[in-house]
Amino acid sequence: MATSPDLVQIDLAPRRPLPKPEWLRARAPMGDNYHDLKKLARSLNLHTVCESAQCPNIGECWHHRTATFMMLGNLCTRRCGFCAVPKGRPDPIDFDEPRRVAEAVAQLGLKFAVITSVNRDDDVIGGARAFVMVIDEIRRQAPGCQVEVLIPDFQGNEEAIRLVVEARPEILDHNTESVPRLYRVVRSGARYERTLRLLQFAKEINPATVTKSGVMVGLGEEMDELLAVYRDLASVGVNVLTIGQYLRPSKDHLPIARYYTPDEFAFMKREALAMGFRHVESGPLVRSSYHAHEQADSQASSSGGSRLPIM
Repeated sequence: MATSPDLVQIDLAPRRPLPKPEWLRARAPMGDNYHDLKKLARSLNLHTVCESAQCPNIGECWHHRTATFMMLGNLCTRRCGFCAVPKGRPDPIDFDEPRRVAEAVAQLGLKFAVITSVNRDDDVIGGARAFVMVIDEIRRQAPGCQVEVLIPDFQGNEEAIRLVVEARPEILDHNTESVPRLYRVVRSGARYERTLRLLQFAKEINPATVTKSGVMVGLGEEMDELLAVYRDLASVGVNVLTIGQYLRPSKDHLPIARYYTPDEFAFMKREALAMGFRHVESGPLVRSSYHAHEQADSQASSSGGSRLPIM
């Protein structure tokens, strides 16, 4: 029987896991900084995406006292096929959480903070308000600390997007994750066009906003599809691009189609830089907030100042 070209075929038969290449081995979590940060997060009843999403860089980043705090609880309203964050019906939004996140940032003495959240499709305006509050609280409790926010799509709600952009984070990040052909399988509830529109709309609100997006590889996409996504992101003015290998969190998540080689990541970085991105992080273990402080420094340097531009 003929199938529609829009349908994505999923192989449900058991398959042997692909052997993990040598270049995908990450440093195990250890050291005083790792334990101190974990203790601090617990004492303030905070979540980190480093733990919830099983990030492979947790050892390296926490060793350098860098963490990505995850707001709006630890239960996501979507069921994306790649993500290890727990799914379910969340509690009402805790509007004291932004204050506690800022307290942790201040106690850690961070100069650059990355804040993300689960999807809260039950209250997109409330979710946006929480991002505004955490930006304001960090500036109050930790003056001089720059802020990157990795936001959900807010279901395309322009009021929610405007609230966050007008709070003037130094970097506004929204991940594309995959190619359009795989969106319905990879990003439950998301739309490729909505992602592009969010990133474009942020620039329309404030052209000085530094925008960023991330893409995973290894889910069954082709190289030409990836390059087309990078061109789309460049066309809407995205400044920073991250490209990393998808790693399957469990047997209940999408299988890995293949592992990309370091040479392929280097090729994608060269191609993306030629498209006009200011900064590209491309490598097997790259995640959205990996080396985020270095990305911010590169944006400050390109703008000729010590801080990212704010209008």
